[in-house]
Amino acid sequence: MKKSHGLFILVVFILLVAAVPIMAADISSRSGAEYKAALIIPSFPPADASGIQLDTDVDITEQDTYAQALGDEEYLEDEDYLEEEDLEKIADPFEPLNRFFFDFNDKLYFWVLKPVAKGYSKIVPEKVRQSVKNLFNNVSTPVRVVNNLLQGKIELAGDELVRFGVNSTVGVLGLFDYAKTELEIPMQEEDFGQTLGVWGLSPGFYINWPFLGPSTLRDSIGYAGDYFLEPVNYVNPLIDRYAIKIGDSVNRASLTIGDYEEIKKDALDPYAAIRDIYTQYRKSKLER
Repeated sequence: MKKSHGLFILVVFILLVAAVPIMAADISSRSGAEYKAALIIPSFPPADASGIQLDTDVDITEQDTYAQALGDEEYLEDEDYLEEEDLEKIADPFEPLNRFFFDFNDKLYFWVLKPVAKGYSKIVPEKVRQSVKNLFNNVSTPVRVVNNLLQGKIELAGDELVRFGVNSTVGVLGLFDYAKTELEIPMQEEDFGQTLGVWGLSPGFYINWPFLGPSTLRDSIGYAGDYFLEPVNYVNPLIDRYAIKIGDSVNRASLTIGDYEEIKKDALDPYAAIRDIYTQYRKSKLER
């Protein structure tokens, strides 16, 4: 009995290691797809041999692709931001270490996460997987409500409360995003990393965390605040909490599986591409 229990824990741990790289809910309460979405971008302007991005403008389609991968309706529907911007550099003092962890996460993706997500997608229909994603988005409502309030966006916080009420009832516990499809109230993605930015804290420097993926010093601090607002983090025992997070992560990965290969194929320097598009996307989120 003890052996079977130990084997079960080992299997869960292996899956957790594979799934965590896309748990952006655990880096700044972004959706669980954000780490994965950071990889899901078309080829970025080429970098030189040192990995430093060449001076150029950011193509708006790249930011839109990134936002679409996150399911960020607010970003996609805001026409004020449908324009090109100059690429904003970010300090990367730990680039050698960041690149090491980028390669580490890359191996986890190809060796574990991708096979698991592909197998899952063959068993579970896409509509069901989208409903599961909707459910987890609904559960994470407190993160968005509180951060909208902290940023002074009272109306958007109210929209989130309306979404939660409608989707939890008419939308069957959030399985269907009735508020968006029928009432045209999109999800308002906000997290404490963005709140700190609104309050004037600079992003600091770039960090590529093992398992967790791309972030900044500010977004990493933001994670701590959002952690306490995420209802899933109060599930006990711990193994159940991890099982829920693994399920959410694998489900989200299954909806975008295969796109990482495209950037690896097209980008001269995938690490630099992800770093720069992540930085630009977060900057754009703050400016709206």
